[in-house]
Amino acid sequence: MVPNVKKYRGRLAPSPTGLLHLGHARTFWCAAERARAARGTLLLRNDDLDAIRFRLDFVDAMIEDLRWLGFAWEEPMVSQSTRRPRYRAALGRLHAARLIFPCTRSRRDVIEAAGAPHEGGADDEPIYPPQFRPPPDAPLPPLGEPIAVNWRFRVPDGEALVFRDNNLGEQHAVAGRDFGDFLVWRKDDTPSYQLACAVDDAELGITEVVRGADLIRSTFRQLLLFRALGWIPPAFFH
Repeated sequence: MVPNVKKYRGRLAPSPTGLLHLGHARTFWCAAERARAARGTLLLRNDDLDAIRFRLDFVDAMIEDLRWLGFAWEEPMVSQSTRRPRYRAALGRLHAARLIFPCTRSRRDVIEAAGAPHEGGADDEPIYPPQFRPPPDAPLPPLGEPIAVNWRFRVPDGEALVFRDNNLGEQHAVAGRDFGDFLVWRKDDTPSYQLACAVDDAELGITEVVRGADLIRSTFRQLLLFRALGWIPPAFFH
C-alpha cells in the first residue's frame, strides 16, 4: 500500500558494506538540512541486501557514526532485508505485465558484446545489447521459487526521458542509448538496487530523495519502475 503523503519525508540510506566516509556525511547532512528546512521527517533505511559484503558490525558502526554526526530520525530504522516480500510482490506485477525477461548472459558477456559501452561508475550497469533481448512476444517463463536466473526490465528503446532535479536542474536521457535493460532481480534470488529503492521510496512515502550525482542514471531507471508500477515518484536532489 502506497501512502498519500504530503508532508516532506526524506531518508538516509547507507549500506552496511563498509565504514561511512566524508562523501556519505556530506550527502546525509544535505538530506537532514532539507528535511529540517521543510519541517519534515527523516527516515533511516538500512540497505542491507548485499549478503556478500554486508557485516553486522558495520550496521552498529553506521548508527554510531550517524548519531555522532548529529543526525536524528523519527522512526525505527527500516532494513531492506525485512522487506523482501514487498520487492517480490512488485516483481510479480512487472512479470504479469510482461515488462521483464529472464537473462542468462553474464556481466562479461554484456561488457564484451559489440555496442555495449560502459561509461558509468564501478557500480553502474553496462548497456545491455539489443541482440541479447528476447522478442516481446517470446514465451515468458514463470519466476520460480527460488529465483535462479537474472531478470531484466525491458526499457522503451528510444524514449526521451526527463526529470527536474531540485539541485542540478533538468536532466535528460534516452532509454536504450544512455542505459539499457537493467536488472530487477538477481540469480542469487536477491532484488536489485533499482527495484528495492523504487519500492521503498514509494511504499515508505518518501517525498524527496537526496543522494550523490553519480546516481542520476539510476534515477532514470527507477522512474521507469515507478511508472510501470503505477506510483507517483518522489522529487530528487542530486
